[in-house]
Amino acid sequence: MTDRNIRVTPASGLAVEDQRVEIVERKGLGHPDSICDGVAERVSQALARTYLDRVGKVLHYNTDETQLVAGTSAPAFGGGEVIEPIYLLLVGRATKEFQGQRIPTDTIALEAAREYLDEAFPHLDIGSDVIVDVRLGEGSGDLQEVFGEDGAAIPMANDTSYGVGHAPLTETEQIVLNTERQLNAEYALENPEIGQDIKVMGKREGDHIDVTVAAATVDAHVDNIHEYRDAVEGVREYVTDLAGEYTERSINVDVNTADDYEEGAIYLTTTGTSAEQGDDGSVGRGNRANGLITTNRPMSMEATSGKNPVNHIGKIYNLLSTEIAQSVVAEVDGIRQLQVRLLSQIGSPIDDPHVADASIITEDGVDVADVEDDVSAIIDEELADITDITERVIEGDLSTF
Repeated sequence: MTDRNIRVTPASGLAVEDQRVEIVERKGLGHPDSICDGVAERVSQALARTYLDRVGKVLHYNTDETQLVAGTSAPAFGGGEVIEPIYLLLVGRATKEFQGQRIPTDTIALEAAREYLDEAFPHLDIGSDVIVDVRLGEGSGDLQEVFGEDGAAIPMANDTSYGVGHAPLTETEQIVLNTERQLNAEYALENPEIGQDIKVMGKREGDHIDVTVAAATVDAHVDNIHEYRDAVEGVREYVTDLAGEYTERSINVDVNTADDYEEGAIYLTTTGTSAEQGDDGSVGRGNRANGLITTNRPMSMEATSGKNPVNHIGKIYNLLSTEIAQSVVAEVDGIRQLQVRLLSQIGSPIDDPHVADASIITEDGVDVADVEDDVSAIIDEELADITDITERVIEGDLSTF
């Protein structure tokens, strides 16, 4: 086993499941911040693949500064219209020339962004409802050197930073994560009146869980206020049943709590996202790498989406720490809660972190010393295979938000 600095220690404090209050959030696929995350990541994948195809390796780039400026719309029962389009600006750095070969990074970025929007948002007309612009500067020469020399097996860390992950998910975390995912997949297929902008907030107090859902509705599929009420009630019933699959605690579900039927103020949209009407967005302001915003757990503030997957610690260590936590819990018995932190030093190999720290709460009758060797071995193995994260990210097999 490589002499990596791996620490396995008992966690202090209560497990999240034992804490009196737990708060968990997920911003759905169509939330303006998530739109920026999704676009930035698709552009990142497209650039990485192009570099591999043309020069045989991924060159330096980052596209993690994508910004969304909301448009203006006039939704109406039976179908409204977008008055001023959404403006999406792709911002970052990219290598535009390599060994005399020019690479059309801006064109690649624009095409990737438009393809993603077209795939993810069926109610958004890419030709008229959104303007996609691009401003990619040249990559820094200093960072190009840190990016890695030709033939190097393991890239050098681009920054002194850290990533954090945890497992297993609590009941509340599972409910929040799967509520949005299922509403935007299985449920949306049969209920086109529900748009992609779905935000879920979970609050557990003791043994009672409240789930608050904000679900955009699509005006072309809603003819009147009665159909709107039915759509909201359908979401409430679906989420209540879904939540019951993950817990035996008491559950209450509220949907679109800001609605005022008497005033006619309801969550009706033309495109399925609040980005059409005053809601701006930015990369990194939404979900962490595990898809959640978890106030009861430590989180990294790094934006994961859009960063290069070769040596950018803000991406790699957040994804890897989550993968490590999940692997350990799946393979080692007796662990009730695990938190993994990975810290890098700029210029050091990414497979050899400054420290890899695993903080553990074990089940009754199990000491941390009983599992320490097994946990350390899994962490070491995952670090040794760290470049697998890069490949899976480029292929789109790992979600960053």
